[in-house]
Amino acid sequence: MASSAASGEEPVPLLPALLLFRRLDADFAAALRQRFRVLDFFASGEPLPAFLAGAAALPDPPRAAVVMGGGAVRVDAALLDAVPSLGFVFSTGAGVDHIDLRECARRSVAVANSGTVYSADVADHAVGMLIDVLRRVSAAERFVRSGLWPAQGDYPLGTKLGGKRVGIIGLGNIGSLNSKRLEAFGCIIHYNSRRSRDSVPYKYFFNVHDLASESDVLVVACALNKDTRHIVNKDVLEALGKDGIIINIGRGANIDEAELVRALKEGRIAGAGLDVFENEPKVPAELFSMDNVVMTSHVAVFTSESRSDLRDTTIGNLEAFFSGKPLLTQVLPW
Repeated sequence: MASSAASGEEPVPLLPALLLFRRLDADFAAALRQRFRVLDFFASGEPLPAFLAGAAALPDPPRAAVVMGGGAVRVDAALLDAVPSLGFVFSTGAGVDHIDLRECARRSVAVANSGTVYSADVADHAVGMLIDVLRRVSAAERFVRSGLWPAQGDYPLGTKLGGKRVGIIGLGNIGSLNSKRLEAFGCIIHYNSRRSRDSVPYKYFFNVHDLASESDVLVVACALNKDTRHIVNKDVLEALGKDGIIINIGRGANIDEAELVRALKEGRIAGAGLDVFENEPKVPAELFSMDNVVMTSHVAVFTSESRSDLRDTTIGNLEAFFSGKPLLTQVLPW
């Protein structure tokens, strides 16, 4: 068959190239490949340095990268040095702690994230875990399944959600949606954030220790950065107290996990709902036998609806970048 050049036809232009650093479901992957020339790290089976070197050596090297939110691949100076053609990085999570924003800004590499795609689902999950811990839903369900109800009688009482003082660490999109949901249950909302917000009626606390001391529940909904790593430490847990509950739908390293485990074992706090952990997928074994702890495997973001919305947001940002238009959910440097 004659080539397009030999037949006088216009050559078919190459699709814009991008690096993919996360595993996707079939529909999501197909939608990307219809629009872009996808270089898939996980499908390649190569070590990261070899994969990056091969991508950089292409005649038309990739100009964008899609990375998993909080994933194992870190976008830093080393990666950007390896593929200097990159001009855009998209994180499929809201958190960008795996991206060196200052380094990206220094090199004029644009960054975007999932925006508010997951916010409502994560807020729902946080409330669900809080109700579960307070009312002992999962523990009572295990009690019934194990056949203990006829032998031991009624399961121990839980405690109500209404009237609880809930301190929210991070009043961004997810924290704000949490506050609205918990207000509907009759909770009293306090918060700590990088700055006070005049637009909300809640009491602001400059530091997390004081917030904890005035709260029955702490909800961790902040980003992870150098200022928020272990923002919940031993002193904060002590301030929360023996009747306090902590819910984490931020990042595992927002909490000093070793101190949290000790506080739970020693009864210095009453319980926890954890969707994230400091060394995922590893979870402290001590937590497995605690009926006052509810755990999920970093799934607060995942619903069929959010997956579809993420696909649209990812493609929308990539198409905007490759066509020189403003990004839909750009992240600014700290």
